[in-house]
Amino acid sequence: MTTRTLTTIGFDADDTLWQNEQFYRLTETHFTELLSDYAEGTVVSERLLAAEKRNLQHYGFGIKGFTLSMIETAIEITEGNVPASVIAQILDTGRDLLSHPVETLPEVRETLAALADHYLLVLITKGDLFDQERKLAQSGLGDFFHAVEIVSDKTAVTYRRIFSKIGGGPERAMMVGNSLKSDIVPAIAAGSYGVFVPHELTWVLEHVEEPTEAPRFRKIERLGELRGVIDSLG
Repeated sequence: MTTRTLTTIGFDADDTLWQNEQFYRLTETHFTELLSDYAEGTVVSERLLAAEKRNLQHYGFGIKGFTLSMIETAIEITEGNVPASVIAQILDTGRDLLSHPVETLPEVRETLAALADHYLLVLITKGDLFDQERKLAQSGLGDFFHAVEIVSDKTAVTYRRIFSKIGGGPERAMMVGNSLKSDIVPAIAAGSYGVFVPHELTWVLEHVEEPTEAPRFRKIERLGELRGVIDSLG
């Protein structure tokens, strides 16, 4: 395939630009402690994950769906006898997640600043609309992006639509993120470059095999290496 001029770079948000999964893990630990009188922590976690899988089609991705899944799991594990005080604490933990301060990851601001004058930067993220808007505002990164797309899911169709609307189409675009399943594989399927930046914590439902045979797949260990990848494209 002939290399086309790169015009557009999409960035995932959670665990690519700022911390996210670690706060879910801490909340899950607290949740297992709340139900410790009813089941072992590993059992609670397994049941919670099963509830999250079931509920994705109903609630989508984000904190609100996670909170509802915790409540559903608590009802199941206690066979309907979960105390109202526990439900109240679960709701409190969900609200705490929705108000947690934003912690940007290393080299994010410098990388975006170096690229913003030369490429169309697009934030492409899943999750709760209000929560993602809040995190973007608190991060102070909003001015670097030419567009923000908060979507219900990330598929090849999603990337074709966004990169056709912004920039010169998917063949002239790149997607950068920490999730192989959501950020990289579907972007490559759409015809874009996919640059994988692993995070030490990634939700288990986002795990798939690396598409190492794909010509447009790249992997870097930190975001600061992205400019070198772009330069190597010519």
